[in-house]
Amino acid sequence: MHDHRKLGRELGLFDTDPLIGAGLPYWLPDGAIVRHSLEEYVRGLERRAGYRHVHSPVLGKRELYEISGHWSLYHDDMYPPMDVGGEQLVLRPSLCPHHALIYRSRGHSYRELPLRIAELGGMYRAELSGVLGGLSRVRAIQLNDAHIFCTLDQVEAEAAAALSLIRQAYDALGISVARYRLSLPGAGGKYVAGDWDRAAGILRSVLDDSGLDYDAAEGEAAFYGPKIDVQITDSAGRESSLSTVQVDFHQPEQFGLEYVGPDAAKHRPVMLHRSIVGSVERAVAQLIEVHGGAFPAWLAPVQLRLLPVSEAELPYAREILDRCEDVRAEIAAQGSLGARIREGRLVPYQAVIGPQEVAAEQLSLRQRDGRRLDAEPADEALARVQAAIRVPWPRSASRAPASSFPAPPSR
Repeated sequence: MHDHRKLGRELGLFDTDPLIGAGLPYWLPDGAIVRHSLEEYVRGLERRAGYRHVHSPVLGKRELYEISGHWSLYHDDMYPPMDVGGEQLVLRPSLCPHHALIYRSRGHSYRELPLRIAELGGMYRAELSGVLGGLSRVRAIQLNDAHIFCTLDQVEAEAAAALSLIRQAYDALGISVARYRLSLPGAGGKYVAGDWDRAAGILRSVLDDSGLDYDAAEGEAAFYGPKIDVQITDSAGRESSLSTVQVDFHQPEQFGLEYVGPDAAKHRPVMLHRSIVGSVERAVAQLIEVHGGAFPAWLAPVQLRLLPVSEAELPYAREILDRCEDVRAEIAAQGSLGARIREGRLVPYQAVIGPQEVAAEQLSLRQRDGRRLDAEPADEALARVQAAIRVPWPRSASRAPASSFPAPPSR
């Protein structure tokens, strides 16, 4: 594996500046393309699985986190409050309190459950400078987060579906799982009171039924509930959590969340937290290290590089570039042809354009592994590239019905 901190900078994906601050990397154009492509993939995967996307503020009143339990149990990892207009506002350390309020903003019937809401949203952790590193440990996090509000009878099936979604995404991204961990509370930790045995039993059943090997680890649970952590390792062999599935009985109680059951009485939903790829930053760090910058074709910053042999072929190269509406393409015309080919070694496809290709209106494709394809009509070559860069949606997964979200209450 490669060290993403070194390779990511060499490839012009991200960088840092002391004036911005430690743990606050910025994304360069190619890195931003990888990030945005990953985000678009995750959103598409979630839509197909029946999630509805929302967007919520990165700030919240201190009172919000006092209700959720973050303030008393997670305060050391949060930024201090900001006094604004007589109120104390806090940069959020997680998205779940906002999503609980989004659920609470409408009345719900058991017929609408499970309600799956997802967001790629910003959150902030006051990490100590000694633990920060590249993209894998940062202070400003873009989290692929979702919360499923469901009945107790639905929790196990929803947790299993979330775990399956994680595994599908890893297959598409080429990420390997180091191990699955059932994260449980430990003695002396900061945890809320609640039905921990029931929540842990649900996740244990999901893991057992999946046939996956896993380890149980005490002291690794979230303060509000146990979780399944999907562990990865970096180039130095360090282990970290990337994806997670969590069962939460606490926050529905704290925020007074309800739904009307078939008996016309009010009931408390269960809140399932899940993240397919965790933080975008850590996910991209892992992708850099696993692929060494040679990203899957659908994720690559540049997917086709056009190499005119001389200035005489530039007009034809520009014509081809104009036809690359669905392909991320660029023209590389400076320097010797050999040097340009070497510079583009991580690009999935390169096309050398000489006088013969121009005369015949063809392209001669060279694949990233060094194989050269026979010259073919330009339209056929572009169709070949388009097929190779197609996003790998799971074939076996049927599109799930989207969760319904009630209309606003009448005034």
